[in-house]
Amino acid sequence: MIISLHDEQYLDKFITVMTKVDRKEKIKNLADEYAIDRLEWKRKNKYFHYHDQRYLSFLIPKNSKVLDLGCGIGDLLGSLEPSRGVGIDFSEKSIEIARKNHPECEFIVADVEALGTLNEKFDFIIMSDTIGSLVDCQETLFQLHHLCTRETRIIISYYSYFWEPVLQLSEKLGLKMPQAEQNYLATKDIINFLKLADFDVVGCDWRQLIPLSLFGIGNFINKYISTLPVIRRFNLRNYVVARSLKHAAIDNKSCSIIIPCRNEKGNIESAVQGIPQFCDDIEIIFVEGHSEDGTYEEIERVIGEYTQHNIKLLQQTGKGKADATFMGFDHAQGDVLMILDGDLTVPPGQLVKFWNAIVSGKGEYINGTRLIYPMEDDAMRFLNLVANWSFSLIFTWLLNQRFTDTLCGTKVLFKSDYYRLKREKAYFDAYDPFGDFDLLFCCSKLNLKMIEIPIYYKERQYGNTQIQRFRNGWQLLKLVWHGYMKLKAF
Repeated sequence: MIISLHDEQYLDKFITVMTKVDRKEKIKNLADEYAIDRLEWKRKNKYFHYHDQRYLSFLIPKNSKVLDLGCGIGDLLGSLEPSRGVGIDFSEKSIEIARKNHPECEFIVADVEALGTLNEKFDFIIMSDTIGSLVDCQETLFQLHHLCTRETRIIISYYSYFWEPVLQLSEKLGLKMPQAEQNYLATKDIINFLKLADFDVVGCDWRQLIPLSLFGIGNFINKYISTLPVIRRFNLRNYVVARSLKHAAIDNKSCSIIIPCRNEKGNIESAVQGIPQFCDDIEIIFVEGHSEDGTYEEIERVIGEYTQHNIKLLQQTGKGKADATFMGFDHAQGDVLMILDGDLTVPPGQLVKFWNAIVSGKGEYINGTRLIYPMEDDAMRFLNLVANWSFSLIFTWLLNQRFTDTLCGTKVLFKSDYYRLKREKAYFDAYDPFGDFDLLFCCSKLNLKMIEIPIYYKERQYGNTQIQRFRNGWQLLKLVWHGYMKLKAF
């Protein structure tokens, strides 16, 4: 019998489809078989599952809209306390148990690789271990875009392939629930699938070096040792957070530029003159901090002279740059919020780069960096430079996103994200005199995409620096420790 090329292609396609169907059927049958005993298996490994749920609860605030793909018996979804929770699984027996145990959530019997009929937007979409059972990871991820908004975050949790021999042995010893053959995925593989499906990875983290309590030894190691650089890559659990690039760009038309200023009289008019008209509606808000050089009166004069600009003047009721900045944010009317330091060491003309970056969707928190381009000789003192380099290394590890300059005063974010950020400030509950670390911690907690824009840092032309190096440096070091306890060792 002669088989044509067309027949061979058809046969290959048929075999591939049947293999996929066969694999899915095996996974479904195994899920149905162990559905009733699943809670008991979780009790056997309660330490691991407790800390897995705890970390996901850290990533996902209560009262969020959550979609859980491959939800099983729904215990993870229920533990997140969503305002609306939807779980999807193709195991009918698992869904039956989920509906009984968690009536506050909605559970649907369906294949997570075919969600065309689901038409709803969610704050978070979880795939907890589900990616290991998918037949086509790229296509499954791609179909999630229609369930996303700009703020939606995809969270994929999976085990490290380093642990594969241990997990297989655990199954044979009856210490772990049996599962069907899984996809072999390193963290980089998951990131690659997300990129191929037009998702932008916001951050990655690794947890649980020892998935057992061991009379408290496991707790100590997982809290203080497992999060350290290099070591963390050998943890059992990895988490990848991503956002949809199809919803990243926003058509914003208005911007508020917040300029905190104290004893900056000689810089006020230059600031207004230097701000380019980069969007249709620009609001300039000076927040004056009880100056002694006539800054308040100078702002009043500039407002009267430059009537073609929308300029507002506030006098802060508290102290410090952070208080002035957040006061300006609270009074701002623009869709996008910008911070421009009153010392003008960052030229106002650079703001157009920040505007283009945020409205095009390249980032959601845009941070200036002074440490890429050469700076003027007296722009930054040597000890300040060393401190900034040190903080950049610490924060790159602490926030799971790369930073070269954490203390640059020029920052940009959406006003809608600022409102969400304010709710997260209570979690950190720390005093930051400048607001830089406060913003970084909260934006990291919100899983915002943070990027840096290099700027040319200029020498101050008027006035003196407001920073007290040693006193403020000690405050910042305490904030770093506080951030470590809240973001890593919690």
